[in-house]
Amino acid sequence: MNHITVEPKRIAIIGAGPGGLTLAAILQRSGFQPVIYEREPYNMNRDRGGSLDIHEESGQKALEAAGLLEKFKEAARYQDQNLRVIDKNGKVYIDETDDENNWDRPEIDRGELCDLLLSAIEPNCIRYGYKLERSVLLENGTTELHFENGSTDTVDLLVGADGAFSQVRSLISDTKVEYTGVTMVELNILHAAERYPELAAYNGNGKMFAMGDQQVIIGQLNGDGRIKVYVSLKVKRDWIEQSGIPFDQPLLAKQRLLELFEDWNEMPKQYIRCAEDRLIPRRVYMLPIGYQWKRQSGVTLIGDAAHLMSPFAGEGVNLAMLDASELAAAIIRNETIHQAIQEYEENMYAYSAEKAGVTDESLRMMFSDNAAEKLADWMNQFAGAEHSEA
Repeated sequence: MNHITVEPKRIAIIGAGPGGLTLAAILQRSGFQPVIYEREPYNMNRDRGGSLDIHEESGQKALEAAGLLEKFKEAARYQDQNLRVIDKNGKVYIDETDDENNWDRPEIDRGELCDLLLSAIEPNCIRYGYKLERSVLLENGTTELHFENGSTDTVDLLVGADGAFSQVRSLISDTKVEYTGVTMVELNILHAAERYPELAAYNGNGKMFAMGDQQVIIGQLNGDGRIKVYVSLKVKRDWIEQSGIPFDQPLLAKQRLLELFEDWNEMPKQYIRCAEDRLIPRRVYMLPIGYQWKRQSGVTLIGDAAHLMSPFAGEGVNLAMLDASELAAAIIRNETIHQAIQEYEENMYAYSAEKAGVTDESLRMMFSDNAAEKLADWMNQFAGAEHSEA
């Protein structure tokens, strides 16, 4: 294990999501003492997002660098990688089960993943209730941080791990996120196996995608037995406000949402009917593919702050964790922060642009005509390419 050999630098990470936590865990393992500033008053990762598939070449690679890969393998759900893809009429195009494949993308709930990362971090490393209000680049290469609670700090390296609407990004770039044309409504079916056994059996241990009419219903089994549901629609940016669906009146909202799927097969509609009485609508945003910023000597970005993309290829958390491991390795290898940032950013720009392109292709395909058939063909091509490389 490498240890720092140069004068310690003050490193601040904004955001205590998977990317920020991974970076802190790897840096601490090599003798650094970073500080994480998190805007929320406590760890809220269990309340955000559902089950995550952690990829061997990225997320698992980062966990290995943090010394957590074996613990992850003990906690991960290798059996929950099944996949069913159907069209709006219920025709099945993909029906993969865990006894048919050599799986390398085990599932873990976001909250459990973050708890695992937190177990490797000194508790006093994280400061909750610190919302970054503004930051100032100083002439000596350091950055002055000002928080809404009145606190300040001056750091040698500022890392923005603060998501889609990153405050740190606005310090070094004027580029804004773009609406992808897709809006999602998130729902939850709690205790699915006990309450709705037929639907739980249909969903299986993994994910179900139903696609048609530029609409997608996704069902995803989580570790706590819930099926998290994402109803995704290709609509205008102001659809949430203009649709007439009263999202603050859940029963009526579900009824109105079902009207959009009136001529669909009954099974995918059950994902909406059986959901709990809470709907969360949100627009899906992205940064331009290949987005880069003007390099600063003491500021950089990881995760969604650096390369926000839609969730339709499962790359978000994996890239955030890969960014963290690549940045940590660059910090450990290089004598200066400037050298570390240069090495990391050049590397990150290349692999993130490639993944962003694939993700954008996936989004366009899933909201096109004959989407289920196209997705099946696309996934079979990828599987064939991976087998030929092996």
